[in-house]
Amino acid sequence: MSPENRSLIPRIILKALCCSAVLVMLPVVASAQERTSTRENTFTRMFPGLNPFAPATDEMREQAKRLGAQGGPIDAMDLFADPIQSILNPAVHSPNNPDNLTMTAGMTFLGQFIDHDLTRDPRSPLMEPADPRRTTNFRTAAFDLDSVYGNGPEGSPELYDRSSGDIKFRVEVIPGSEAVSRKGAVRYDLPRDANNTALLGDGRNDENVVISQLHLAMLRFHNAVVDRLRATPTLANTSPEQLFQMAQRQVRWHYQWIVLNEFLPLTIGQELVRDILRNGTRFYTIDDPFSSDRFRDRERNRAALIPIEWAVAAYRFGHSQVRPSYRLNFGPDGGSPFFAFAFDDSFDPNEPDPADLRGGKRAPRRFVDWQTFFNFGDGNVRPNKKIDTKLSSVLMHLLGSRGPAPGMPSDGVQSLASRNLMRHVNFGLPSGQAIARVMSVRALTPAQLTELQPYSMDRSTPLWYYILKEAELLENGERLGPVGGRIVGEVFIGLLRADRSSYLASERHWRPTLPSATLGEFRMTDLLTFAGVVPPLN
Repeated sequence: MSPENRSLIPRIILKALCCSAVLVMLPVVASAQERTSTRENTFTRMFPGLNPFAPATDEMREQAKRLGAQGGPIDAMDLFADPIQSILNPAVHSPNNPDNLTMTAGMTFLGQFIDHDLTRDPRSPLMEPADPRRTTNFRTAAFDLDSVYGNGPEGSPELYDRSSGDIKFRVEVIPGSEAVSRKGAVRYDLPRDANNTALLGDGRNDENVVISQLHLAMLRFHNAVVDRLRATPTLANTSPEQLFQMAQRQVRWHYQWIVLNEFLPLTIGQELVRDILRNGTRFYTIDDPFSSDRFRDRERNRAALIPIEWAVAAYRFGHSQVRPSYRLNFGPDGGSPFFAFAFDDSFDPNEPDPADLRGGKRAPRRFVDWQTFFNFGDGNVRPNKKIDTKLSSVLMHLLGSRGPAPGMPSDGVQSLASRNLMRHVNFGLPSGQAIARVMSVRALTPAQLTELQPYSMDRSTPLWYYILKEAELLENGERLGPVGGRIVGEVFIGLLRADRSSYLASERHWRPTLPSATLGEFRMTDLLTFAGVVPPLN
C-alpha cells in the first residue's frame, strides 16, 4: 500500500465557513458552524519588532483609499468595451496591463483557491484599527483542503453523496449544457439549493465561475480517487469510511505536491524554493512570537499561524494577475466561445445568466473549458497579467459600485486596491523598505517610487504595493521579488512542515502515484484530466 493510504489519517477539525471578499462579494453561501476564536486560530506577525509604515489614523486611511481608487496610479485604465478585443488586442485595450507569458491564466484562480484553503477573515472592519492576535482565522493554517471537505461526512452531510455505497461529493448536471458544449459533452456544477445557493465547504469558492468550477474539479478529483481505490482488488472489502480517509490523503498530498512543485516555483522562482527547503525559514517561525508558553504540538500542527504580512500584503499579489476578461469556454461545435469581463456591475444582479463571470448562478453556458486556463499543449492556453502595480480596471469597481449589491459591506469602498491598502493602515503593517532591511535586501529607493510622493508613501511604502513594485522592477513582473518571494515561500513551506500529516513532514521522499503525463510528477493539467473535467475540444 502506498504511504498516503496508511492508517494514520488526519483528524477532521470542526470549521466555520462563510463568505468574504477576495475578487467579488456575493450573498452568504451555505456554511458550517462558526469557529470560536482561540490562540491557535488567530493571525500573527512575521516581523513583530518593526513599526507600522504609517499611523492608524483616519487621514492615513483616506490617503490609502485615494492611492487605490479608480482612476488612480494603480488603475490600469483598461478599455471596458469588448471582452474579446481585450484579449485579442491588449495593446489598444489594456496598454498599461501587460501579459505575463510565463504563467497561465488559471494560476490566478489556483492562487485564489489556495488562499481560501488557508485563511478567511470576514470580520475585520475597514474603518478602524485591527489586532492580528484578536482576529480569528476561520480556516485551518494547513494545506488540508478544509475549504473542500468542510466538517467531513458526519459534520457536513449536505456536501456528500453516499448513494454508490462509498463517500463521494455531490455534484450536479447543468441542464442544457450539452447543447452549448463541444461534442455535446454534459457539464457539471456545484450542488445548489432551490435559491441557487451553492452547498460547499467555503462560500467564497462560488464568487466567480472559474473558482466555482475549480472547486467542482476538486470534488470530482476526490470522487475519481475513490473510484480508483475501490477498483483496487486488495481494497475491495475496505469500509467506505476507511476508503474515504485513504482518498482524502491522496487528494491532499497530490494537491500539496502541485502547490510546492508547480505553483510556488512559478510564483517565487525555483532557486528560492530550493533555498528555503534546504536551509529552512529565516523569518517565519511556527511558534507564535506573542505566546509566552510556546504552545507547540497541541494538535497535529505545531501552532502554525498565518502572518498578517502574508495574509494582508504578500499573498495579495494575485490581484495584479487578474485579466479584465476571459474566454470561459469554446461553446458548441460551430458556435461562438463565451467571452466575458470578470465583473460588470451594469448587469441586473438578479439576471439568471449575466454576461460576466460572477458566481452564484447556474445556466447552460456557465462552465469552464480548462484548455484556456492551463497548458494542455494544444495552443489554446492564455497567460495571466504581470505582477506589477497595475490592477485590471474591473477590480476598481467591484460588484455594488454602481448600486446596492447583496453582501457588499456598508463601508462603501469598492476598489479592491483601496481595501487592501486601508487594511495595511488598520493592522499596522511595516513598510516594505523596513522588511527589506531586516532581510538584508537592497530596498527600493524613493526615486523608484516617485508615483507615491503625492501620498507621502515613497519612503515608507505599504508592503503590498512595495511587493508589487519590486516584482515589476526586479523580475519584469514574471514572479515575486526578494521580499515578496521570501514571505510567500517561507509561509508555504513552513506550513507544510508544521502539518505532521502533510507529505513533506511525514513522507518527504514521497512521489505522486496517480496517472500523469510525466511519471512521478503531477501538475494541474494532470489533476484536471484525472478528475474528468477536460472534455476534448476536437
